[in-house]
Amino acid sequence: MKENLGQKRFQKNPIKGTKYTIAVSSAKGGVGKSTFATNLAIALKKIGLKVGLLDADIYGPSLPKLFSIKGKPESDGQNLIPISKYDIQCMSIGFLTDEQTPMIWRGPMVTSAIKTFTQKVAWKDLDFIIVDMPPGTGDTQLTFSQEINMDGVIIISTPQEIALQDVRRGIKMFDKLKVNIIGLIDNMSYFIGDDGKKYSIFGDGGVKKTAEEFKKDFLGEIPINPDIGKQGDLGLPIVESNPEHEVSKIYIKFAEKIKSIYF
Repeated sequence: MKENLGQKRFQKNPIKGTKYTIAVSSAKGGVGKSTFATNLAIALKKIGLKVGLLDADIYGPSLPKLFSIKGKPESDGQNLIPISKYDIQCMSIGFLTDEQTPMIWRGPMVTSAIKTFTQKVAWKDLDFIIVDMPPGTGDTQLTFSQEINMDGVIIISTPQEIALQDVRRGIKMFDKLKVNIIGLIDNMSYFIGDDGKKYSIFGDGGVKKTAEEFKKDFLGEIPINPDIGKQGDLGLPIVESNPEHEVSKIYIKFAEKIKSIYF
């Protein structure tokens, strides 16, 4: 009989120096997890919280680009010191390797790296650490779910069915592993044209329907806006560069929702 991963006993440890650990996940690539994670972290900072950002995507780290961080973390002899940018404490495998170096690692090496980032980094006095998860339902997700005391996960998806197929697998994985799903976000939900009309490029309502199907909270929509990608490529996320932007205000509302849940 196969082992029920949700029933197996694991010693779950908190990430030292943090109060709450929130993962941003999808199980699908290309739906905007990293952009969401970085802007949510900054939004939480904007409402007065101390925040860390852990890029847990070993094979495709995005944080160095999205925050325009080029330096390497220092060490105090025992732990790595997070790099601070925009008043956010940051850590990524991308800080330790060249930008174009592929991480040709098997699962045990990925797990070892994740344990280093959660046990051997000197996170300091954080209210929240936001964890940007990689796509899929593999070693990284299992390590966090089984061994790290995660307080919740936010599921990101675009509304088309090809993305939601994987998202449903991710929801079932976290349910089986008994990780609290805070809710679902509909990212790249629609586009407002120059004519003022709303265009649902990737379909309409799919994420909300999936949330209802699995009895999860639907947290809201984020529209497609060229400014989001432009600012991400510049390493200056939109909530930091333009907190009054319509999209930034959406992120601030998400941050206030997360704060209300845990404080």
